[in-house]
Amino acid sequence: MNHPGFAVPALACDCHMHIFGDPDIYPAAARRAYDPTPMELDAYNAEAARMGFGRVVFVQPSAYGTDNSCMLDALQARGPSSRGVAVIDAATDAAELADMAALGVRGVRLNLVSNGVPDPAAAIAELQAAANRVRPLGWHVQIYARPALFTDLAPVVADLGVPVVVDHMGATDGQLAAARPGFDALLRMLADGVCWVKLSGANRVSRQAAGFTDAVPVIQALVAANPAQAVWGTDWPHIGPHVAGSPATVVYLPHDNLALLHLLGAALPDAAQRQAVLVDNPARLYGF
Repeated sequence: MNHPGFAVPALACDCHMHIFGDPDIYPAAARRAYDPTPMELDAYNAEAARMGFGRVVFVQPSAYGTDNSCMLDALQARGPSSRGVAVIDAATDAAELADMAALGVRGVRLNLVSNGVPDPAAAIAELQAAANRVRPLGWHVQIYARPALFTDLAPVVADLGVPVVVDHMGATDGQLAAARPGFDALLRMLADGVCWVKLSGANRVSRQAAGFTDAVPVIQALVAANPAQAVWGTDWPHIGPHVAGSPATVVYLPHDNLALLHLLGAALPDAAQRQAVLVDNPARLYGF
């Protein structure tokens, strides 16, 4: 595809993607679900130029654990047009957090999928601990979780005192005609203004092999719940399926980012909504 079907607004922001560097410089974590292979900043910058995007948010991938060096080096190289979302643990000290903030990190990520799904009590404890660490910095906590977990997380989120950003449309499956208690809980959190959502991962949401048009109603439902707290991302370089605890060489799926952007346009035909999702909302969330 050569064009997304609408004029991409100036300063559009890709709010979810990953960088993978030379494994001799950036080794993978001992606990991981896949073995990354290089997908470096130059390749991403070319893709961003093809899309007409001026801003980007680098998200620490699970394969690197809490070693954020690859993401931080990408932040430093890209400069003021970028922000970052890190992964930390109890060993990450205040000086490290301050250094990350100076480079443009604005949040931390809890991946409750790629390395195994914890029980609800463990997930809540992780979420509260992360919020306590980042609250003084004014950062947010980003969550990647299966839909069922949102039913348990919802009562906690409003009291965290930090913004909460939900990855990949809440990982629902595009079949909104069926009962979806977890997705309904996410919609309520959005409507109440206690969380944000990333309209990324249409291919993850869809049950289709291509096109992913069954993701359109999901996008529309999320934006209708709160158009001021939705952002979009490519999810580049489209990491293929992986299994927690059984790492194999990653497969990058050949999804066309312009086609995914075209899908966003089909879901949001109103230019003002696209402006909000692609430019205005990311500017507020990430401090551009």
